Amino acid sequence: QVQLVESGGGLVQPGGSLRLSCGISGSIFSIYLMGWYRQAPGKQRETVALINNSGLTNYADSVKGRFAISRDSAKNTLVLQMNSLKPEDTAVYYCNTKSYPSGDSWGQGTQVTVSS
Repeated sequence: QVQLVESGGGLVQPGGSLRLSCGISGSIFSIYLMGWYRQAPGKQRETVALINNSGLTNYADSVKGRFAISRDSAKNTLVLQMNSLKPEDTAVYYCNTKSYPSGDSWGQGTQVTVSS
């Protein structure tokens, strides 16, 4: 079992930045993929960014060049640095890990609101 706790959401003006963090505990050794997802009101949850155990990353086209996913193995933390934020980035952001054999683990979500 893996436990995840997100932090760092909030209200920011368009063009601003936010840094989301996800504290990871439990069966960390079993994780093979970590990522951030988001869900806006009335929309399906979508993948924002992924990172695997080799450090390879993948981003949604809508956030490429603006967001950066990283992990701090020493601190067991997953980070999403979000720059040049747009109103359409407004959503609840979720941290996710995939591990074997437990499968998916999700955090409780953190609200990000981009508005003037």
